[in-house]
Amino acid sequence: MADEQNPVFQIQRVYLKDISLEQPNSPAILLSQEQPSVDIQLQVGAETVNEGIFEITVTATVSTKIQDKTVFLVEAKQAGIFEIRNVPQEQLGSIVGIACPQIVYPYLRGNVADLIQRAGFPPVHLAEINFQSMYEQQQNAAQNTQVTQ
Repeated sequence: MADEQNPVFQIQRVYLKDISLEQPNSPAILLSQEQPSVDIQLQVGAETVNEGIFEITVTATVSTKIQDKTVFLVEAKQAGIFEIRNVPQEQLGSIVGIACPQIVYPYLRGNVADLIQRAGFPPVHLAEINFQSMYEQQQNAAQNTQVTQ
């Protein structure tokens, strides 16, 4: 009976949920000698699958352009299924918003770099992310939105 109250945090699976690569202006844009600008956007999502089972996703969108023409666009979503039980409610948010994305993110980084390189481009390496800072910013933004409404 006492075992049922011990906190549980287990990785069930980490997997690549979705990935796409577009090169809408190839092959002409590939002949350009200009250096492209690179824009990287990240998002973290969480969904309850079953009681105590969560799917955490980290999505990256990498867009490179030369002037106003897209060289390539990569969208990738890496996911993990985590079992999280018997954790105080006030700690659950930080586990789902910080600990889980930190586990999933390195897989996303590898898949994005590999896809870009296999497409014939120099690899784009996603920077390390401080998920604690990102989580705190999201919490502050959510509180500010509630205050202004």
